[in-house]
Amino acid sequence: MVERKKQMTRDKVSRLVNWGHWFAFFNGFLAMIIGARYLSSVGYPETIIGWGYLAISTIGHFSFLAFIVYVVFLFPITLLLPYSKILRGYAALVATLGLCILLYDTIVFDDYGIHLSPFAFDLAWTDLNALLKSTSYIATPTAIILIELTAANFIWKRIEKLEKKQFGNKAIAFVGICFISSHLVHIWADASDVTQITRFDDTYPLSYPATARSFMESHGIEGTNSDDNRYQTKSRNLSYPILPLQCKDPALLSQQTNVLIISVDGLRADMVNELTMPFLTQYQNDNKQFTDHFSGGNQFKTGMFAMFYGLQGNYGDRKEFYHTPPVMTVAMVQAGYQQAIFLSEENEKVFDNRSIFDGLSVITNESEEGSAQTDMKNVQAFIDWSASQQSHWFSLVNLSAPKHYDTPIGFLGIETIKPHIDVKPAQKVLYNQYRQSLYFIDQQLKELLNHVGDDTLIMITGTHGQIFSSNPSEVNQDLSPGNVKVPFVMHWPNVSADTVSYRTSHFGIVPTIMSQVLHCNNSTRDYSSGYSLLQPSQQKWVYIGDSRTFAIYQKSEITVLDRHGKYRIYDINYQKQLKQKLSAPELIQVMREGRRLYNQ
Repeated sequence: MVERKKQMTRDKVSRLVNWGHWFAFFNGFLAMIIGARYLSSVGYPETIIGWGYLAISTIGHFSFLAFIVYVVFLFPITLLLPYSKILRGYAALVATLGLCILLYDTIVFDDYGIHLSPFAFDLAWTDLNALLKSTSYIATPTAIILIELTAANFIWKRIEKLEKKQFGNKAIAFVGICFISSHLVHIWADASDVTQITRFDDTYPLSYPATARSFMESHGIEGTNSDDNRYQTKSRNLSYPILPLQCKDPALLSQQTNVLIISVDGLRADMVNELTMPFLTQYQNDNKQFTDHFSGGNQFKTGMFAMFYGLQGNYGDRKEFYHTPPVMTVAMVQAGYQQAIFLSEENEKVFDNRSIFDGLSVITNESEEGSAQTDMKNVQAFIDWSASQQSHWFSLVNLSAPKHYDTPIGFLGIETIKPHIDVKPAQKVLYNQYRQSLYFIDQQLKELLNHVGDDTLIMITGTHGQIFSSNPSEVNQDLSPGNVKVPFVMHWPNVSADTVSYRTSHFGIVPTIMSQVLHCNNSTRDYSSGYSLLQPSQQKWVYIGDSRTFAIYQKSEITVLDRHGKYRIYDINYQKQLKQKLSAPELIQVMREGRRLYNQ
């Protein structure tokens, strides 16, 4: 009799375990349906290979999450309290809570681009009224728990039929194959830079696709090393500009000003001095210099995007902006400006198949002797182009030698000095080589500006700053002041020299040109995240970076965040503050600005 009771208990537990597996499988299916909301935030695949990977990844990932919830929360209860009614009710509550958390995560991800975490939860709780715009947050959990209770009872009544048909092993095998295959495919895609696949890396919560770049490359499978993010998308309707531009008719202007922007990759603000860059130092003393100016990012892509669009870098990762030209260059075309940009082929490829340079003649050069030689070619190309213009023009000249620590062969530089910042012994070599490159660029600036008239509006700045490292990954992830704070000097015709001490950024370049040169009457908020450089910004923070990693520069602290919600807080000297708490109100302003053009 005792043996029979034990056997009955084992059979009952076995049946409950089988039921739990099918219940978990059902909830994995529901999770996939809710998970489809993530795709409305990042955009749908545009290739067959993208759809194929997304299918197996979705099935494998959400089924795995559902199984983990079952193992952690249901399986122990099955052994401790093997009573079907209690277990079914408890399982329905657990599943409802899990799906509601997933649903809430889709809302947070759609608005902020990050998944739930203690940081994201605090942020979303503060901004709760903006996130939950209807009563659906009451009706939805009610509907989910009704579905869960119905499903739990339905599966329990048919568990014997399911066992007889032996669907369980087939379902487990199918899900297992999808899970393993998705990781194997991602290993290949990561090593080969297949962006149709790797762009979904951060889409799903708790998703950590396997990577083996070094392993694959050692076996002869090399990536393209491209930085192509064409598939970072956003599906909402874009309002850019928010209102139609209202600019003065060019025919009513007595004279239109030529505009020249000189952007130097890797130009630190603290390296412009009489010893290293004597010409630029004197030039900024004779003109309007901005002593607290920031780029829009720490890379060419984000810095240039800020200069042309005047928008936060997270907009640049969205699909619409790959096909939307800047309002500034569109207005320039309407005003009859001849436009050209001069840059290296390497930098031009960063914006391949994008509309950022629409309306401009893109003139590229490249030299096997290095980026310094390329810069010399681009300077000469600009001199020739500007001399041939018969009407007003706008041009941007991009120089990149400092980013690569490059100088021409045979270049006679300046003497080495002790670094003014704390650097490691190996970095001292890079520091002084960097100074040689800046000295070379200083001479190129002098040569270029000798061929530009005083009646031209001239802006000289850095695309981004520079840290002294030969590791590209380290450089691209560093958001310290040395990597993002750049000089900015502006020559305004018939305006006396001046020093501007309030904080400015690249986001102010577009509003300045739009309002002062093109005489557009729109509020700068219609098309930009910034304000004119000629007035202090109303914002108490500056956004620097892109949608993956960005920094918020405030008056006395710097907050660096990634899209997973991890954050670190530094003081203004970039020393980590261990006990400092995040300032939620400012961060909410940043997040709202990042989605403002989609909420009109």
